[in-house]
Amino acid sequence: MAFLDYVLEPPRYGWQDSNGTFIKPTSGQIVREFFSRLNVFKDRKNWLSFMSWLQVACLAPFFFLFIFKYFSWGLLVAAFFYSMVFMGTHGTVWHHRYCTHGAYTFRNKFWMFITRNLSLKIIPEEIYVVSHHVHHAKSDQPGDPYNAYGGFLYCFLADVVHQPIKRDLSEEDYNRAVNMMKHTGIQPNSYKGYLKWGSIARPGLSVLHWFLNWGFWYLVFYLIGGHPLAFALFGGAAFWAVGVRTFNYEGHGKGENKQREGVDFNKKDNSINQIWPGFVAGEWHNNHHLFPQSARSGFLWYQIDSAWYFIRTLSFIGAVSSFNDSKEQFRKQYLLAESEAVFSKATGTSVNKV
Repeated sequence: MAFLDYVLEPPRYGWQDSNGTFIKPTSGQIVREFFSRLNVFKDRKNWLSFMSWLQVACLAPFFFLFIFKYFSWGLLVAAFFYSMVFMGTHGTVWHHRYCTHGAYTFRNKFWMFITRNLSLKIIPEEIYVVSHHVHHAKSDQPGDPYNAYGGFLYCFLADVVHQPIKRDLSEEDYNRAVNMMKHTGIQPNSYKGYLKWGSIARPGLSVLHWFLNWGFWYLVFYLIGGHPLAFALFGGAAFWAVGVRTFNYEGHGKGENKQREGVDFNKKDNSINQIWPGFVAGEWHNNHHLFPQSARSGFLWYQIDSAWYFIRTLSFIGAVSSFNDSKEQFRKQYLLAESEAVFSKATGTSVNKV
């Protein structure tokens, strides 16, 4: 079996049956699996999933206090831009294009550290990165950790029920998983530590990073605008932390083929280019599935790509030393080919390629 076939901890209902057919669990099965894997009293190896949702729970009071105590329209606008635009773009820049796909490289560890901590720490890199490699290898197929054919809950709760790494990898396979994370700044567990905690990340360092990151940003927001601004932006982060978990269900057509000619060029899966995540976070998902290692995914004229602009800015100031840009390859491989096909059909002639 290929490494990506077994690197993730399978749910109790499994990925596929004996015939290789995708198993679509019931909502009850998914919810039971979710709470089972959150139970740190049952198994301490559940700590990373528990911490991920504990952070969401800790953000909730900020959201409600902002709504009922500090609310103003100006702060609502600030919360919207911080969560939807800034955090969304940062997630694309950091977790997606750098941590997972290595679409660009930092000049040194200082700039990597700065970029990693430019927004509130919410998504553990380990849960995102390893599972996202599997997602690309098995997109919309059995084993895809957020397979849209499984339904909304299958994707929404995937970070707990489908995305964590397997807990009994061999030492050789564990080191392979660590190699997928070594560029992200995580200090990995030893193999002995992995067998104890079930994760690459170290619990103590992860919790310390969380507290320092949140403490720093609360202080910054407070110094700028007092408690009202801090609660507004932390509250906006709560909204984003929940909303981002819906993306892969929506981004793969809710389990249906919703692709459009001239918009979605990758036909190997159900990924689609959506206006909203594209505009606010630079996430043109179908384009990304075409060229996953590209630092730019906004290829068409109207496809605003804030993540690309962010990376280009980092390059301009010297923080990024190199990047991949597949726009020209996309243009030649898809736009020109499509234009030639239309021309040939209309004229009944072929276009000579130079």
